[in-house]
Amino acid sequence: MALRVLGLSTSPRERGNTDLLVREALRGAESVGAAAEYVSLHGLAIGPCVECYACAATGGCRVADDFQAILDKLLAADRLIVAAPVFFMGVCAQAKLLIDRCQCLWARKYLLRQPLYPDGPRDRRALVIAVGGTKSKKMFECVGMTMKYWFDVLEVRHAASLFVNQVDGRGDILKHPSAMQEAFRLGAALADAAAPTPERPATVELFGPAVPGRARGGPDGG
Repeated sequence: MALRVLGLSTSPRERGNTDLLVREALRGAESVGAAAEYVSLHGLAIGPCVECYACAATGGCRVADDFQAILDKLLAADRLIVAAPVFFMGVCAQAKLLIDRCQCLWARKYLLRQPLYPDGPRDRRALVIAVGGTKSKKMFECVGMTMKYWFDVLEVRHAASLFVNQVDGRGDILKHPSAMQEAFRLGAALADAAAPTPERPATVELFGPAVPGRARGGPDGG
């Protein structure tokens, strides 16, 4: 059976830089026979965690919105590609809302001691893609830390990361062919069922001068 790869675009901009990269990574996954699905948070209604602690009793989130459908997809996927622009040294609000709502999984695992998968642990792996508009490199440290603890509750192994800085304008990533090539390559590698389980994330960092033809803007690379 083909591996199920979920590509999750969290950018608030359609056809933004991280959105284009996750699409390219999915093309890479499809090139090795994976069943790829693209999902964008743009336009979805996902509210914040309200810290009601209902999940401490049930293991589920009582807030009814689009989170429930996304959660089902997150848990069903064999491989996850999550792409987020960097806003103020962390993932964008859309990504953080989704991550915070997964508090229900934390409660399920650590308070209720209920396994996410009754049949036992699965081989689940993830690729993280992040783009930032500034020349800072430390912003990706914050992204990596957030993903580390999110993946813990999702029971996903962080396999690889693609970090690109100094790319800001919508679609400017297309002027950065090496980033698109790396996204395709990493997507294909993630979906290779024969690949050994990684001990630590393989990180590709494309740091350098801003894309020609546009003045650098704010902290995001959406």
